This record gives sequence, structure tokens and C-alpha cells, in this order.
Amino acid sequence: MRISGRRPLLLAVGAGVTAAALAAGMTSAFAATVFSDDFSDGDTSGWSKSGGTWTVDGSGVLNQSNAGSEAARQFAGQTSWTNYSVQARVRPTSFGSSSALVGLAARSTSSTKMYRLALLGSGRAELQAVNGSSVTAIGSAALGVGTGTWYTLRIETSGSTIRGFVNGTQIASGSNSLAGAGRIGLVTAYASGGFDDVSVDSSGGGTPTTPPPTTTPPPTTAPPTTTPPPAGWPTPTGSQKVDATIPVSGSFDGGLKRYYGIGDGGQSESQDPMFELAAGATLRNVIIGAPAGDGVHCEGNCTLINVWWEDVGEDAATFRGGTTYTVDGGGARSASDKVFQHNGSGTVYIKNFRVENAGKLYRACGNCSTSYQRHVVIDNVIVRNTDAIAGINTNWGDTARFSRITIVGDPNRETSICVKYKGVPKGSEPTEIGEGADGVNCLYSPSDITYQ
Repeated sequence: MRISGRRPLLLAVGAGVTAAALAAGMTSAFAATVFSDDFSDGDTSGWSKSGGTWTVDGSGVLNQSNAGSEAARQFAGQTSWTNYSVQARVRPTSFGSSSALVGLAARSTSSTKMYRLALLGSGRAELQAVNGSSVTAIGSAALGVGTGTWYTLRIETSGSTIRGFVNGTQIASGSNSLAGAGRIGLVTAYASGGFDDVSVDSSGGGTPTTPPPTTTPPPTTAPPTTTPPPAGWPTPTGSQKVDATIPVSGSFDGGLKRYYGIGDGGQSESQDPMFELAAGATLRNVIIGAPAGDGVHCEGNCTLINVWWEDVGEDAATFRGGTTYTVDGGGARSASDKVFQHNGSGTVYIKNFRVENAGKLYRACGNCSTSYQRHVVIDNVIVRNTDAIAGINTNWGDTARFSRITIVGDPNRETSICVKYKGVPKGSEPTEIGEGADGVNCLYSPSDITYQ
């Protein structure tokens, strides 16, 4: 799912809501946020629609405009989410009847089974347990709900206890065993409305993600005092054909000479690397031409400084052993699959880099013989004509942090920032399960991504 983060919430104060109550609601809303979407990216990627006519307008509001739809819904999140709180700003724009509704859903196990906090055409707000055509009211309050006004709705779930809040004030609470887990949803019935600033947090009593990282994700380092990634590609100072892998221990400085000649330039898994770095080795000022074989292999901790791949073969670099790997400067282009492959454990740091015409900049292995928890920190990177920046396996607790990412020439914002997979044993293929910032595995905010 492509989720850009959220803008500061603009909470509308309804009848009978005090400033103190509103402040309390805001404090609760930001506890351990694990999902957010403010629709400022202009689309509903990551949401699944069922009925209705849904569009994102120029102000970043998701609107459902078909007031004749009996059940219009957008769902997001995971069916395994249990104890959590979901909040959104909701604006009714028309009601077809007193029973028509615009609202928010939690623990949805299907398109017709959920907890729902509904703003009704009658002017009431009602917390409901919905099971097909059967609707049970857990509680309600007369709020004088009207069209054209923003309301902040919040549902908190903890065990069998369900609570509903409007503009920070609890309007209903009760015990119900309809559903113990499920996704979040935005809903209308014979009504139209707008939705914005959706967030999910763990203040309901548990964390709605499976699993969280079992090791502490690496912190986002302070932006280094370096120049931006180079605007162009370097001119080689010379060329050298390579017939066998070059082993590197200690430090190797290529003086920006082009090295080429291993492999066939394709995706064959059997190709040898151009350079093989022993644990602790540094490779700098190298241009890797075509054919490039399997690029660079790091057998332990390694550092790549100002290394350029003119035409990535199988992979640009594979991180196989060790716990810390750093790519500082340089660039890669023409990678039909991925640029950096992370097979070992630990953390890959990619900074001051540029990537062009690639599948993914980084991929944590999803079917290696050993299933490590892996992390990547990506900072100050220019991206052009690339499908995705990072792919990670959330079921193994992988994380990806992003800062100062510049995406060039992508007016439709088709480049995925962080793609989530379900890692599998060797011999099987991992499956894609979503994309976008979630505060747990994919870590970035809208300000971290710039489009040019």
C-alpha cells in the first residue's frame, strides 16, 4: 500500500465537546501509530473497495459520492489485527434518509461483518456491531450531526470491549464478541461523505502488527554533511577486462577505472562476482561495466564508496555475511531486477546514491536458506525509473527507514517506497502483501519523500 503519512489532524469540535476532552483525544490518537493515510498521494493504493464511487480530490480528501449505494466501503490493514484503535476525520455531505450513515469500521472480518461507528441522518452517532443484515447498537448519542462538518471518529477495541468516540468524547462503550480481529474500514450507506487522516495505533491494548521487529531497528542517522548524489555518471579513467573474480582484503581503490568482462550480463544465478570482499574490506572509486557478472559479493562487513554500476547484471552487490554493510556514494542503472541483495543478517546503509532504470534498489532475501531479520537505512538517494525502492519481509520483522529520498520524473507516483512481502522457506516464492509506511516495518513520513 502506498501511504504517504498524515498531515496534522484538524479536529472539528461538535456540540458538548470541551477543549480538554479534545486535547485528550488528540493525545490518545498519537500513541504508537502503526498505520496512517492522509491521501495526499492522490490515490487509494493499499485500500480495497467494495461498492460506491470513490475518488481523491485535489485537497487530499477521499470522497464517496454515490449517495444511492447501499453499502460503500474501503478496507485496509490486516485481518490479524486484534486490539487497536482506529481514528479518522469524517465529513457527511448528504444523507438519503434518517438511517443513512457515514462512518468508520474496526475489526472487519468481511465486507458485512464489523464494528461500526456511524454518523446517522437522524443526527445521532451510534456504535454498532454489524453482522450481515443484523445491526446491534452498542450505544449512541444525539449530537446534531449535520452535513458539511468534519467529525473525528475513533473506535477503540480491547478484548471484547468496544468504545466509540466523536471529537474526543466517548459516546458509547460495551462488551461484544462479534469479532476478535479484523481490518479497518471507511463506510457509507445511502449517503455520501469525505474521509481524511486515517490512523491506527496500539492504545486499544495491543499492537496490530505481526510480527514487530524482535531486534531494535537501526536509528535514522543524522543527515551527513556531504554533497548531494552526483548529478551525472562519471567518465572512466580507463578500462580493464576481468577474467576471474578479484578478491579484496583491506582496501581497494580503482581510481575510477571501468572493470568488465565476467558473466553474460543476464540474470543467471550461477555467475561469479566481479569483486569478492573479505570481512572488513572496502571497495572505492570503481566503475563496473558490462558484463558485470554478479557484481560485488560481501562475505562479511564491508564498505562500498563511490562505486558505480553502468549495467547491473544479476545483482550490483550481494551482502552475504556480517552484520553491517555501507554503500556511500556512487550509483547503479539498468537493473532488470534488484540492485542490492541482502542475504545475510544485520543492516545495510545506503546513502548519497542514485539509481536509474531498476526493479528495486534493495531487497531483503525472501527465500534464502536462513531466514534472518534484516534492516535497511536509505538516506539522500535519487531515484529515477525504478519500480520500488525497498522490499522487505514483514513476517520476519524486517525494517526499512527512508530519509531525503528524491524521485525524479514520476508524475503519477508509481514508484513504490516500501514493498512488504511474506518471506518463505528456500525453494518457494515470497508473496507480496502490501506496501507503504506503517510505523513499524516501513518507516518514513511525507516529508522524507520529494518528487521532481
